[in-house]
Amino acid sequence: MIQKTVLGNGVRVLTEAMPQVVSSSIGIWVENGSRYEDPHENGTSHFIEHLLFKGTKTRTAAQIAEAFDSVGGVLNAFTGKEYTCYYAKVLGKDLEMATDVLADIFLESTFASDEIDRERQVVLQEISQAEDTPDDFIHDLFTENFWRGHPLALPIFGSVETVNRINRELLTSFMAARYRSGRVFIAAAGQLEHERLTAKFAGLFGGIAGDGKVEKIAPPTDRPIVLNHQKDLEQAHICIGGPGISQTHQLRYAAYVMNTALGGGMSSRLFQEVREKRGRVYSIYSFISSFIDSGYFGVYAGTNPEWVDEVLEVTVAELKKIESDGLKPAELARAKSQLHGNMLLGMESTDSRMNRLARNEIYFRRDVSLEELSAGIEAVTNDNIVELASSWFRPEKLAMVLLGDLKGRELTSDVFAPLA
Repeated sequence: MIQKTVLGNGVRVLTEAMPQVVSSSIGIWVENGSRYEDPHENGTSHFIEHLLFKGTKTRTAAQIAEAFDSVGGVLNAFTGKEYTCYYAKVLGKDLEMATDVLADIFLESTFASDEIDRERQVVLQEISQAEDTPDDFIHDLFTENFWRGHPLALPIFGSVETVNRINRELLTSFMAARYRSGRVFIAAAGQLEHERLTAKFAGLFGGIAGDGKVEKIAPPTDRPIVLNHQKDLEQAHICIGGPGISQTHQLRYAAYVMNTALGGGMSSRLFQEVREKRGRVYSIYSFISSFIDSGYFGVYAGTNPEWVDEVLEVTVAELKKIESDGLKPAELARAKSQLHGNMLLGMESTDSRMNRLARNEIYFRRDVSLEELSAGIEAVTNDNIVELASSWFRPEKLAMVLLGDLKGRELTSDVFAPLA
């Protein structure tokens, strides 16, 4: 049911027909995100994402919004480190309207000066809100310091300084250089006809040129830093982590399984040991961030300042156990089953199917079937878990950020000594 057509200029159209549903989700994806920005451009990709909804040559911002509200549809967008997506979800009968409006904002946005100034204030508020949300802000602090000097370390929103420098000339030149046919594709899932949609986009996007800025991609250099960041907060927020793997790494399935068992749910080791048995946190979890050529793993916890040492001690002890012994057979089986269930439940909506199509295209340039994913998960052995943990959980590679009211104390890398 998955089909792919490449238009003459290189724009790709990917679809997954789902005749049993009544909705359609469609996204225009650009392989451009904050990692492709120079430092002085930081935040430009995200700013463009905002601005494309603010009016075209033939539609006002209000008319764009009304077109979707009037049919009960959704129109939105998001920017990541390596891609930007403009998407819509509507009833299948309204897909043609959604396609027309998406194409209009993508190709014909006016970037009016008053809209740029108005949206700048919105983005600055978004930056302030992120900095006022410590369980989000700590992840930016970690990445910024762990990969300092590399574009992947830059925040997606940009900074107050860079956003204030953004002007119409920068926006239009940046978009002209990066929104090119070889970096643009359409992904759609639901009630649709591939041939009809392809013909539609051939007419709409056939004029997009294929040349543009050639990006020099290089992986970041990891920096095992310890940052004690003073901020007047009730809680202390902790993020520890280290070098991970890329999206296509051969041990990616082992990483999924290990992350699930370590901190991926209520039955995970960290949740059970730190929250359920000790009551020292409300939130604790592990995570994996993977990109084209690199990645990092991490553990986040929010706790009272007086419990920081205990939370870190228990967390490091759990890492050590996995490094030494891996997972128990029942634990390994449970993590695999959890991943299988999450994967299948996530495929019930057209928007999740559309997103899966797109991410497979970005990172694999092919469809990675659910059967292939399932087989990869099922094939993970405890030896794979130990191999991965032995590579990741090494004290000389680990970094840590502590955010909150530190009351004059500073943590050091000594907290990782038990892993030696």
